[in-house]
Amino acid sequence: MADEGYAYRSAAEQAAALAAGEVSAVELAEEAIARIERLDPEINAVCVPDFDRALEAARAADAARAGGDQRPLLGVPMTVKESYDVAGLPTTWGFSDFKDHVPDADAVAVARVKAAGAVVLGKTNVPVGLGDLQSYNDLYGTTRNPWDPERIPGGSSGGSAAALAAGYGALSIGSDIGGSLRNPAHFCGIYAHKPTIGLVPARGHSAPAAPVVPAESDLAVVGPMARTAADLTSLLDVMAEPDELTTGIAYRLALPAARHDRLADYRVLVADTEGLIPTSNAVRTAIDEFAANLASSGAKVFRDSPLLPDLVTAGRVYSRLLMSTLGAFFPLEIYQAARAAAEQLPADDRSGAAERARGIGLSHRDWMAADIERNVLRERWRALFGEIDIVLCPVTPTAAFPHDHSDLATRQIDIDGTGHVYFDQVSLAGVATLPGLPATALPVGRSPEGLPIGVQAIGPRYEDRTTLRFAELAEREFGGFTRPPLD
Repeated sequence: MADEGYAYRSAAEQAAALAAGEVSAVELAEEAIARIERLDPEINAVCVPDFDRALEAARAADAARAGGDQRPLLGVPMTVKESYDVAGLPTTWGFSDFKDHVPDADAVAVARVKAAGAVVLGKTNVPVGLGDLQSYNDLYGTTRNPWDPERIPGGSSGGSAAALAAGYGALSIGSDIGGSLRNPAHFCGIYAHKPTIGLVPARGHSAPAAPVVPAESDLAVVGPMARTAADLTSLLDVMAEPDELTTGIAYRLALPAARHDRLADYRVLVADTEGLIPTSNAVRTAIDEFAANLASSGAKVFRDSPLLPDLVTAGRVYSRLLMSTLGAFFPLEIYQAARAAAEQLPADDRSGAAERARGIGLSHRDWMAADIERNVLRERWRALFGEIDIVLCPVTPTAAFPHDHSDLATRQIDIDGTGHVYFDQVSLAGVATLPGLPATALPVGRSPEGLPIGVQAIGPRYEDRTTLRFAELAEREFGGFTRPPLD
């Protein structure tokens, strides 16, 4: 029987052990299931277990391997965010009204990880409508951070991040429009990658009432999560083929190779300029120490650049476009009330909250104006990446904070003793989301309370391999994921 040590082995290590005959897929699955049954009553990461089918898939994987099959994820256990369709399992997005919504087909990304041989253990918890940096809902309850159950795991892919940190499988898949891959990675000390916009097809990752059709979101992406940077790359390779329903044929997209294979060759800009919200001393300190380590390893580290887009402007444009995307799906009465409220705002109120309120009811004319602003910012990013390889930016202002289920309209985030508007946090995610750039979240330090702190490494459009390789080299040089105090 597999020993407890397999729980925290990477997907690559588990695949190697399977290939060497050290362990079977059934043993890996049984170990992961036993771990979930033992630890998840408190953590509550896996909201929809699928253990019987997981064991069936594991048995099939063992039989396939015995016959010479060498698929990249064959027999490797993993989880899937609840918002993805998995045939035969409910997809609710945390809405109790959709508790009986059971799709009959897998999302494209789920179908691809299964085709690569992965064993899906079940689905992981999310906030209602994927609309929070926490992961709780009336249907499945509250997910807790394995580092401290009194604190959040992040959202909306919080269940996936908590599952990885707790050793429930080596991989997971999530989604991101407001940092929903990156902030859970930061809060739980794992790795996640927000791909370049449009790189990974999202068909089957849609709200329960929405049609399942090929479509490309204005801002949202789906992407991989793991405990190592190398596993992120492997999982992205499985996910990142164009949707065959839009191309007529499935083919491998040839992304550019990483710009460098040595950490010392990277040119890194630390973007700690304040945007719409300040960053806590703990997060700043962790990023500064990481930057100093990079410099000591020979990387060229810069603290400013005239080419860096203005982050305040970017935050305002992102806030408008984000809420334009999300507001299109609000119930009519909420949408109309939000438009009426936005019309009463003073013209000179340029706060994040005001921009979000305006975004809900953007006319097509105003959306086009915002899109032009975005394209100007994209051009600034393109020029910047002619001189810089990686931009480091905070993921959120703080480490994981205590659970807070208070009214979203008045909720605040405490940053070094001062309260700030809760949803202004997402402006940091918007730094990469607005221009559609790839961003890899990687752990870089700890808070004074011992909680994980991460950073997002942002790179040029379609140069996902550059940010992923940077994260892998940094992990090799300075370390990466460490186990929370669970066992």
